[in-house]
Amino acid sequence: IPIYKNSEQLAEISKTVEPIVEQLRALGISVKYDDAENRRPGFKFADYELKGVPVRLAIGARDIENGTVEVMRRDTLEKQVEPLEGIAARVQALLEEIQTSIYQKALKHREEMTREVDTYEEFKKEIEKGGFILAHWDGTVETEEKIKAETKATIRCIPLEGDKTPGVCMVTGKPSAQRVIFARNY
Repeated sequence: IPIYKNSEQLAEISKTVEPIVEQLRALGISVKYDDAENRRPGFKFADYELKGVPVRLAIGARDIENGTVEVMRRDTLEKQVEPLEGIAARVQALLEEIQTSIYQKALKHREEMTREVDTYEEFKKEIEKGGFILAHWDGTVETEEKIKAETKATIRCIPLEGDKTPGVCMVTGKPSAQRVIFARNY
């Protein structure tokens, strides 16, 4: 997003930004250089934040003089001033860092919200707390329907990986090949 006062500054910024845009695109990064004159930078910042753009670059005439650019991360809302030299590689590394950070945060949240239960009474208490419940199920539609009718919880998935320890169904006591994941739909 260019920060400028007049069309001369915009032209100078555009001349500086064009090679950066090309470098980013060459790296396979989707880029939008928003030089639209009908909206102010603050509106553009808010608009791209709402759209979920992970990295925003803002550059003005003073930045060009200093050889810098403002880089804003959407995931942490951190703003940093970076050198213009090598900015394409820095953005690429930053996008990978953001992806890893978001994935680790989601994985941690899922792990914190997943609990194992062995009895139906325990299941009824735990499902009230929300999250995911790992429990044995006998594999029948009837048992699944009973659980849904009594607790509003349904099977979210049968894990392909993880603990494959056989057990007994928490409701019927029949043999169960492995635990499945239950949760409520919100």
